[in-house]
Amino acid sequence: MTAATIPDPSVRHPLAGHDRVVLLRPLVADPRIQVGEYTYFDDPDGATRFEERNVLYAYGPERLVIGKYCALATGTRFLMAGAAHPTVGVSTFPFSMFGGTWTDRTLDIVTGLPTRGDTVVGNDVWFGYGATVLPGVRIGDGAIIAAGAVVAGDVEPYTVVGGNPARPIRRRFDDADIDRLLRAAWWDWPVELVTEHVRAIMSGTPADIEAIAAANGLLAS
Repeated sequence: MTAATIPDPSVRHPLAGHDRVVLLRPLVADPRIQVGEYTYFDDPDGATRFEERNVLYAYGPERLVIGKYCALATGTRFLMAGAAHPTVGVSTFPFSMFGGTWTDRTLDIVTGLPTRGDTVVGNDVWFGYGATVLPGVRIGDGAIIAAGAVVAGDVEPYTVVGGNPARPIRRRFDDADIDRLLRAAWWDWPVELVTEHVRAIMSGTPADIEAIAAANGLLAS
């Protein structure tokens, strides 16, 4: 197997002639955004503007962490903690952002707001068209976020969620199979091994993936 037969994770546009598809790891420059290899974003109108148009209100130190092999459809957006308005008093109006005396008298209120922390997405997560993720959410490996979903709370691994606010629709596998997949963690395999077994990864069973990981000494205890 030669390197030429495996997609290059350092190439911004992995599909020749299709600039709407970008690999995010070689694209993003903001140190607060961390993306794993082969995670891609699809947008026919400005895919390379992901940081500007799809990671919104990133004014604070909170990070957006996305794992490997995730698929982000057009319109997938992450709202960061800077989107929050104060709700401790009568008004939610953001006086502090306008400068001058308003800022002098209220900035401590804004800087003292609690935060839910980083937004963390696992590996092999599929985001449908127009999905929105709110600040501080954690999404587990293998989850599916339905088109138009607004994810306001954490999502368990291998769970399909949808709606506003997003609710669990179904689990993709039972507890035993999810445990097999999380222990096998195929997304952490060397890419050559992924390539060798890509058909099994796409169409096999959790037991198949567990067996491959075990045979290569990659199954977590």
